[in-house]
Amino acid sequence: MKTHNSFEERFEFAGSARTWSLVAIVIGVLAIAFGFIFKGGEHALRTYSNLLLMAYYFVCVCTAGVFFCAYQYVAQAGWSASFIRVPQALAKVLPIASIILIIVVTAGLLNKHEIVEENGKKEIVPYLYAHWATHGLTIPGSENYDPIIAGKSAFLSIPFFYGMLVILLGSYSFMGLKLAKYSEEEDTLGGMSNYDKSFKISCIFLVIFGFTFPIFAFGTIMSLEAHWFSTMFGWYNLAAMHVSGLAIIALLLIYLQRKGYLSFTSENHLHSLGKLIFGFSIFWTYVWFAQFFLTWYANIPEESVYFYRRWEPEFKWWFWLNIVLNFLAPLLLLMSRDAKRLTNRMMWTCIILIGGHWLDYYLMIMPGTVGAEGRGFGVEEIGIFIGFSGLFTFLVLNTLSKFASIVPKKHPFLEESLHHHI
Repeated sequence: MKTHNSFEERFEFAGSARTWSLVAIVIGVLAIAFGFIFKGGEHALRTYSNLLLMAYYFVCVCTAGVFFCAYQYVAQAGWSASFIRVPQALAKVLPIASIILIIVVTAGLLNKHEIVEENGKKEIVPYLYAHWATHGLTIPGSENYDPIIAGKSAFLSIPFFYGMLVILLGSYSFMGLKLAKYSEEEDTLGGMSNYDKSFKISCIFLVIFGFTFPIFAFGTIMSLEAHWFSTMFGWYNLAAMHVSGLAIIALLLIYLQRKGYLSFTSENHLHSLGKLIFGFSIFWTYVWFAQFFLTWYANIPEESVYFYRRWEPEFKWWFWLNIVLNFLAPLLLLMSRDAKRLTNRMMWTCIILIGGHWLDYYLMIMPGTVGAEGRGFGVEEIGIFIGFSGLFTFLVLNTLSKFASIVPKKHPFLEESLHHHI
C-alpha cells in the first residue's frame, strides 16, 4: 500500500487475521471429527445437519456478492464503485463454496444410518434428505411407498437434484467470476468496453437468478421436509441471503477501513449499506410473517405441521428469538439516519444479523433432520460455525489480496463514489 489515498493500494493478508482464521479452521475440523468419530450415532446426524447449514450459508453469502455487484451494474449505481472489490471477492470464492456444498450433500445422501419408526419398524435412511431419498418411497407396492413423494418424484430425485445444484451454482459462479474478471481488465485497459460487458452479464444474471434461486432453496433446504411446501419459501431465503450478504459486506468494509484501506469511503457509504440492510430486513420479516400467518390461518394439517414442529418446547424459544434478532434488532438499531452512520452501531448490528440468520437457517434445517430430541447447541454447532467462519475469512481476505488494486481505479463511476454524500 503506497498511501492512504492511493488508487494503487493492494491489500495485504497477514498478521492476526490470517492466524486466527487458520486457528478457526482447525477448530472446525476438530468439531467435525468429534461428531463423526468420538460420538457417532445421532451425533453424526447433527454433524451432517450442521455441515449442510454452514455450507448453504457459505454459498448464500457468496451468491449475495454476485447479486450485489449485478444490481449495482444494472442500476448504473456509482456510490458503491469504490468498494466493489469486496463483493467481487465473495463472487470469486463462490465456486469453492459450491464445491463444498455439493460434497456435503453427497456425503449426506450416500452415508446411511438406522432409525426406528413410531411403529417400531427399523429402517435404513440417508443422513440428509431421508424424506425423499430413502429407497422405495416412489416404487408402487414397496412397503416404503409414499404417494405424496411419488407425485413429486420428477423434482425430488437424485438426478434432478444434482443437475439443479451443478447447473445453478455453476452458472452463478461463472457469471460472478466474469464480473470480477471484467472489472480487473477494466483497470488494465480502461475505456467502457468491460463496463458494458459487466452491464450485459449482470442483466443476464439477474433474470436467471430471479427465476432459479427459489428452485435452489426448494431443493437444498425445503426438501428436507418433503411433504411440506411453500411458494414463499424461495423469496424468504432470498431475503435472508441478501441481508446476511449485505451485513458481511459492511463488516468487511469496516475492517478494511480500520486497517487503513479504502480511507476515502466514509459514513455516507455505510449509510447507504445500512439503508439496504434495514430495508431488506423488513422485507425478510414481511415474507416470514406472510408464510407463517397464512399457514396458521388456513390450519391445514399437512401445512401447519411445519410450524408445529418449530413450536415444540425445544425450538419455540429460538423461533421467537429469530424475529427479535432479524427484525427488532435492525428496526431499533438502524431506523434513524444517524444510526446508519455510526461505525460501531453498524458493526454490532451486522454481527447480530449474521448470528440471527444462522439461527434462521438452523430453524429451517434442524427440526426436519435431527428433530426435537436432537436439538442442542454443543460442540458440533459451535465448532462447525467457527470452522466455516475461519474458512470464509481466509478465502475472502486471501482473494482480496490477489487483486492488483483494492480500488477499481478505472471504474467509470469511481469519482461519483469518492464524492458520495447523502
